[in-house]
Amino acid sequence: MRLILLGPPGAGKGTQAQRLVETHVIPQLSTGDMLRAAVKAQTEVGKKAKAVMDAGELVSDDIVNAIVSERIDADDCARGFILDGYPRTLAQADAVEEMLRQKGLGLDVAIELVVDDKALVGRIAKRAAETEAAGLPVRKDDNPAIFEERLREYYKKTAPLIGYYHAKGLLTGVDGMAEMDAVTASIENILDGVTRKN
Repeated sequence: MRLILLGPPGAGKGTQAQRLVETHVIPQLSTGDMLRAAVKAQTEVGKKAKAVMDAGELVSDDIVNAIVSERIDADDCARGFILDGYPRTLAQADAVEEMLRQKGLGLDVAIELVVDDKALVGRIAKRAAETEAAGLPVRKDDNPAIFEERLREYYKKTAPLIGYYHAKGLLTGVDGMAEMDAVTASIENILDGVTRKN
């Protein structure tokens, strides 16, 4: 099962990906984790990434795509994988498609967690207030102003992927505002349908 989880920050992609990892025994491929692992393993592409990061620059699409390609070749991806937070742009989506095509693979489904932005901002503000009230430090991402900036960035760069995968007949939406278990159940129904179709 090869799938992509889409949705704005705070939609619950990470939580759902973790549940899928446990139930389907397939890895969650997060670019941050993959970059760190490649740097630590000192692979060729990891060394390139380290040089760029040490210079305080952003890692290019070419390097990220190469790291993802290398990771997909690992044994634990043989049964499938979950892409979370990548691809982020249409250019990366094209690169993923080409990369998989060269490996004789394809994506099975793109699942969009459909959420209400205003409710998400409210949820973040509430979490920040509760954390503060408990006397704990508030995570940077839980600052509503920073979160709104991340939302704008998402709509500018990543939201076009929804149309991209819809046009390819791969997109299915689930109600990301539902209870966590209900979202998981909806995703499992979609995956069951994909498995039966294949």
